[in-house]
Amino acid sequence: MSDLGITAASAEDLLTMRQWAADEGWDPGVSDVLAFGAADPSGFLIGRLDGEPIACCSGVRYGSDFGFLGFYIARPDMRGQGYGIQLWRAVMEHLAGRTVGLDGVVDQQDNYRKSGFERTHNHIRYSGTPAGEAPTGVELVDARAVPFRQLADYDRRFFPAERDAFLSLWVNLPAHRSLVAIQDCQLAGFGVLRPSESGSRIGPLYAATDEIAAAVLDGLVRPGEEVAIDVPDLNAPAVKLAERLGLVPTFECARMYAGPAPVVDQAGIFATTTLELG
Repeated sequence: MSDLGITAASAEDLLTMRQWAADEGWDPGVSDVLAFGAADPSGFLIGRLDGEPIACCSGVRYGSDFGFLGFYIARPDMRGQGYGIQLWRAVMEHLAGRTVGLDGVVDQQDNYRKSGFERTHNHIRYSGTPAGEAPTGVELVDARAVPFRQLADYDRRFFPAERDAFLSLWVNLPAHRSLVAIQDCQLAGFGVLRPSESGSRIGPLYAATDEIAAAVLDGLVRPGEEVAIDVPDLNAPAVKLAERLGLVPTFECARMYAGPAPVVDQAGIFATTTLELG
């Protein structure tokens, strides 16, 4: 096995990583990497042989004690030669001392367990053209019109660390649509839609109730638009909502943690933000 050079990814490398994810059928958002890179610029690693990228892995650090691992990919013609595990070790070193989360595809979950990761729940990707549900008693507002601090504080109910740089881009990128739900003068829901390889992706989708989640989703989706949402299976109302809207399961992976699982308002998460960054 030749020596693998591992460095932080450049902006061009991030586009390569995104394409590899698309080749794996993960359906990344078209502009995901623009926000991803801001989350932790040194957290995306690329492995090269003779200057050519052949594998990657990301380990994004949030705050002082949480991190999330993703983009664990080796180019198909380079698999089985130990290059992927070298990237894995480098990323785990980058995340040392933190609780680390990941969303593990089925064929890697046993390997993740060997590294100390334990499953907490599954994410089920539901896809299709959602049946509309008319909002009742909910005011929908463009999230860009809400004071950012208020939006970021709301996000912290559902995510275990501050991620302001990422979130500000996630809400404001030109092709993204973002809405909040206002009920009784309080934030009661939040969702972001972004174009992807096949249709659009929605994440996060937070809400106090399934009716509010349905209202936000309905406000985000244009008539006839194909969407995909990654629903935590331990949130029964979220699963029932996806099924009620006529969406069908197309993919499943396990949310796993090495270290204590974070405590968040899981009942309010109707779709996770992204399987790559949590």
